[in-house]
Amino acid sequence: MNIILVSRISINIFFVLALCFTAYGQQRPLITDDIDITPQGAVEIGAGVDFLQNVKFPLSGLKGDLTRVGDIRIRQGFASNVELQIEGTIQNYLAINSQSLPSPIPLSFSGNSTSDFDDITVSAKIKLVNENKNLPAVGLKFGFQLPNTDQARGIGTNQINIFSKLIVQKKFGKKAGQSARANIYGNMGLGIMNAPLANFTQNDVFLYGLAGIFRFTDRINIVSEVNGRISTRTGNAPLGTESVGQFRVGAQVKASGLRFDSAAIFGLTRFSPRTGVTFGVTYESPSFFPVAK
Repeated sequence: MNIILVSRISINIFFVLALCFTAYGQQRPLITDDIDITPQGAVEIGAGVDFLQNVKFPLSGLKGDLTRVGDIRIRQGFASNVELQIEGTIQNYLAINSQSLPSPIPLSFSGNSTSDFDDITVSAKIKLVNENKNLPAVGLKFGFQLPNTDQARGIGTNQINIFSKLIVQKKFGKKAGQSARANIYGNMGLGIMNAPLANFTQNDVFLYGLAGIFRFTDRINIVSEVNGRISTRTGNAPLGTESVGQFRVGAQVKASGLRFDSAAIFGLTRFSPRTGVTFGVTYESPSFFPVAK
């Protein structure tokens, strides 16, 4: 058994175990990073399913409808101002509507559909400044994307990408015993993406995100965001590193100790999915650290 196969099996086993574990993702169904830190010693997991229409994969030349099953977002509180994160999807399924011929890369699948494991992102988030009455909270997130996909399946790029983001967040209308009436936060940063078809070449992309969570009732929040990346190349971006962006609007519902979520997704760029929808649920475990008396 080769090393690549062993690596893929190990990662799949890890995620199956994670699903059985109690674990916090970014504020699902949003993908913009907030500044809130999971309590030290607690673990939180968000799991969801995405349905996206007219998704483009320029590196493989495939276009189609993508279903993402098991979109996992794990966050663990490492310290009072530090948390570690793991994000990825257990399985992607693409129903192919069209294909560019010849393909830019060799492909290995049959029929009018393909599937693959997702590239996993590992990162750390640090809160640098706490929010006060006049100033927002400020934090930093940095991490890397692992090359877990098989590019021959046509969905992933199988590249190592790294990124860093500045996070700013301000809450409004907070009262004792209630969550804030509005939580507004944004990201901006830099991603360094390897160009799959060009040796010793990369594309530096500008990362952005602006999100809001608005309390409708004590159990229901309305959420919305704009999030994406912009290629800094003056001409065409290297295949697999194009500018993408999306607008999301949806809701969170708290019930039975869980947070359920759903959102509609609308693409903002030429290479973004046209439309889509996402559903998910999030649960936070108690802290594993004993409470000091």
